Amino acid sequence: MMTRGYKVTEYRPDDAIEEVDIVIRFPQQQRHLDEFVNFNLQTSNGPVPLSNFVTLTPVAKTGTINRVDAKLVITVQADAAEGYLVSERLAALQAEMATKSFPLDVRVAAKGDSKEQQETGMFLMTAFLIAIFAMLMILLIQFNSFYQSLLVLSAIVFSTSGVLLGLLVAQQPFGVVMVGLGIVALAGIVVNNNIVLIDTYNSLRKSGHRAFDAALITGQLRFRPVLLTAGTTVLGLVPMVMSMNIDFVNREVAFGAPSTQWWTQLSSAIAGGLGFATLLTLFLTPCLLVLGANISDWWQVIKPRLFKKLALSQKS
Repeated sequence: MMTRGYKVTEYRPDDAIEEVDIVIRFPQQQRHLDEFVNFNLQTSNGPVPLSNFVTLTPVAKTGTINRVDAKLVITVQADAAEGYLVSERLAALQAEMATKSFPLDVRVAAKGDSKEQQETGMFLMTAFLIAIFAMLMILLIQFNSFYQSLLVLSAIVFSTSGVLLGLLVAQQPFGVVMVGLGIVALAGIVVNNNIVLIDTYNSLRKSGHRAFDAALITGQLRFRPVLLTAGTTVLGLVPMVMSMNIDFVNREVAFGAPSTQWWTQLSSAIAGGLGFATLLTLFLTPCLLVLGANISDWWQVIKPRLFKKLALSQKS
C-alpha cells in the first residue's frame, strides 16, 4: 500500500478487452517507506504511533524461501577473482569451513560448477574404463596374449604423464571436462603405435628370428612410420594449442581469440600425451617384448624341473 499498492480484485469494463486491476494505495505524497513510522495502532488507550513499538531497519529482501527435502536452504554465490582458479579457491574455502563450528542442524555443501564437475568426472571415468575393457578384449582376440595386450594398454599410462607435461608447457589448467575428454580420446590413439610394433615383432618371430633380433628389426622398420604418424598429428594440433584463429576472408591471424580458448586444453592434452607416449614407446616397447620373451623362455626351462621336484617331494 505504501509504494505499489495492494491489489484487491480485477474488473473488466464493457468497452475493454483486458481486465483492469483495482488497487488500494496511499496518496502520491505519502508513497515512501518513511510513512511506516506514522502508522497508528488502535489500543485500549486510543491510537498509538507504530514507532513506539518497533524499530525499522532496512535489510536485504527475501523474495522466496527455498527448501530441499523439506529443509531450509540458503544459496551463496560467488565468482573467482581474476587470476584464480575456481577449483583451487573452492578447495581453500572448504578447508577453511572445516575449521569452523556450526550448529548441528547446519550443513554446508558445494553445488553449481563443483557438482557438475564431479558428475562429469564420474561419467568420464566410467567411459574410460569401458573403453579400456573393450580395447583389452579386442587385443586379446588379436594377439592371444595377456602380456602383449597389457603392453599395448601401458601406452595409456605413459601418455598420462605426457598430458600433464603438455598442459604445463601450454600453461593451461587441468580441466575435468576438456582434459578428461582428451585423455579418453588419447587412449584410442596412443595404442596404435604399440599395435604396429607388436604385430611386426610377432611376424618376425614366426619367421624364425630370435627375440632380440626381432625387436631390433622391428624398431628399425617401424621407427619412421610411427614417428611420422604421431608427428603429423601433433603438428596438426599445434594451431589449437597456440589458440590460433585464422580468418580466411579478411586474411588475418589472431591468437587467444575467445572461440579458440575452449579447445586449448583438449588439444594440449592430446598433443602432449601422444608425443610423450610415442617417443617412450619406440624405445620401451621393444625392450619389454624382449623381456617378456626371455621370461617365457626361462619359464619353459624351469617348469619341467619345478614339476619334477614337486612330484619327487610328493612321493617321499
